[in-house]
Amino acid sequence: MSRHLPRGWPLWLALLAALALAGCASSGGGIERDGPPRIAGDPWAAAEPEPAVLPRSRYGNPEQYEVFGKRYRVMDSSAGFVQRGNASWYGQKFHGRRTSSGEPFDMFALTAAHRELPIPVIAQVTNLNNGRSIRLRINDRGPFHDNRVLDLSWAAAVRLGVAEAGTAPVEIVVLPQSRTPPPRREPPARVPPPASAPDTAALRPSRYYLQSGAFREATRAQSHAAELEAMGYPVARDAPLREGWFRVWLGPWPDAPAAQAAQAALERRQIPTLLIAQ
Repeated sequence: MSRHLPRGWPLWLALLAALALAGCASSGGGIERDGPPRIAGDPWAAAEPEPAVLPRSRYGNPEQYEVFGKRYRVMDSSAGFVQRGNASWYGQKFHGRRTSSGEPFDMFALTAAHRELPIPVIAQVTNLNNGRSIRLRINDRGPFHDNRVLDLSWAAAVRLGVAEAGTAPVEIVVLPQSRTPPPRREPPARVPPPASAPDTAALRPSRYYLQSGAFREATRAQSHAAELEAMGYPVARDAPLREGWFRVWLGPWPDAPAAQAAQAALERRQIPTLLIAQ
């Protein structure tokens, strides 16, 4: 993709910055379903980052840059920043690639990408559909779609309840750079709050499934499920019907490593699946 840097930068610095931006992991991946069929890891293992004084990335904060013919300007300060909009997620396709901050992208870490915020910053992100809220570190650039404001790592998307749907409306609140963590923010007023503020640790899934297909016609889903069952795979009977799609799930497994081991075995037989945490 084409990216332009400010005039007057030393050539070596411009080249390094261009490489950092070109290595940006984010592309609005959630809608592409680039989940983790071949990489083992637990999306619930990473601890939420604490607010802290973070030095700006040397290469991830040019004054302005250009992607897909559109120019973006990096904010001078993130103080008091609050934003609402749609979030997507990205995962396996970009795992290990260099982010705009220069560090490798880790789909199991609690991170995200934003177009204009200086990086890195710590933000609290709330899913406006379900009230779930986590702290994460914004360390990458993206998503470069007009209808999205944030790209979540796969782990962050799982813990916010965004991974399966692909996108969700969120609120982003950049936290003050303090060494003392602020109290957890309650869900925004327009979201019907649960009986108590949501605790993502308590929301850790107890069952994991592998989705082997989604079909518009029930008969096709039943046929696919019968084929998998005949091959000896455990077809789940509680796969939900959502938005007119009949889903074929395998499982459940009690934890992510067990599900991912089965996923790897299926992949070797050319049967792609998507990990679903419930």
